[in-house]
Amino acid sequence: MSHPTLYSPEATAAALPYPELAKAIAALLRDPAVKVPARTVLPLPAGGVLIAMPATDARVAITKLISFVADNGARGLPAIQGDVIVFDARDGRRLALLDGPTVTARRTAAVSLLAAQRLAPRTDGPLLIVGAGVQGRAHLEAFASGLGVKQVRVASRSATSADALVAHARNLGLDAIRVDDADAALPDCPLVVSATPAQAASLHATPRDDAFIAAVGAFTPAMLEWAPEVCRHIAARGTLAVDTRDADHEAGDLLQAGLDVPAVATLADWLDRPRPSGPVFFKNCGWAGWDLAAARLVAADLIDTTP
Repeated sequence: MSHPTLYSPEATAAALPYPELAKAIAALLRDPAVKVPARTVLPLPAGGVLIAMPATDARVAITKLISFVADNGARGLPAIQGDVIVFDARDGRRLALLDGPTVTARRTAAVSLLAAQRLAPRTDGPLLIVGAGVQGRAHLEAFASGLGVKQVRVASRSATSADALVAHARNLGLDAIRVDDADAALPDCPLVVSATPAQAASLHATPRDDAFIAAVGAFTPAMLEWAPEVCRHIAARGTLAVDTRDADHEAGDLLQAGLDVPAVATLADWLDRPRPSGPVFFKNCGWAGWDLAAARLVAADLIDTTP
């Protein structure tokens, strides 16, 4: 019996460089063999959720099984815990066990990177990161490596967290500073990533006319990061985009603004469209297909490619 290759968080990260992962995501969106059923979300007794996310193509199948407990920071634990199991879709062999939180962080940031590559009016920055947690760090790394961003501004409710992310950015060779008012920083930043806990609107100011916003924190109808009037402003003056059609019932920022989310084009729609003009609001909610794209990168070195 074969045993799967076990990837530590560090090995999982090393196997998933952001630029290559963004390319893998674009390739997956063009693959008609990809099948992604709806995720299963099971509430846990203490208020968290257990999430099962399967997906397959003609050669690779995965199931991501993770728990999400929003207040785990107070316990000294990560909010997301779990694994991604990678299978050979032809014979069912387990190929790899990837670290779930690392896959989630990197594939989410790679989706935002791909969206910025395709949709952002300008990609030179400065980049404003709002929220200095795992996703803030991953997006900083992804935009630096995939777009060549050199200047970063970090805003967070926790000055300690913001300072830690600024220090990380500087270690990467970036010009980074902490800002205490995210709204006040918007006029200086054509690239914006919001990755907050999304329990209430954190951003209320109008972004630049050439802004690209990747809104990451809100992934249920009850969550939001951006004030509804900001979303309506961008819908009227620029472009809305969502990662997949699952956002129709998950994109809290857009749903709470009363916008017609099913009419909004997806990332797959934008792969073959010209770059839009005006501000862009990209809602990144999550999808098991992104985990499958990550697994395909890893499985390329593990799977038997003979027909």
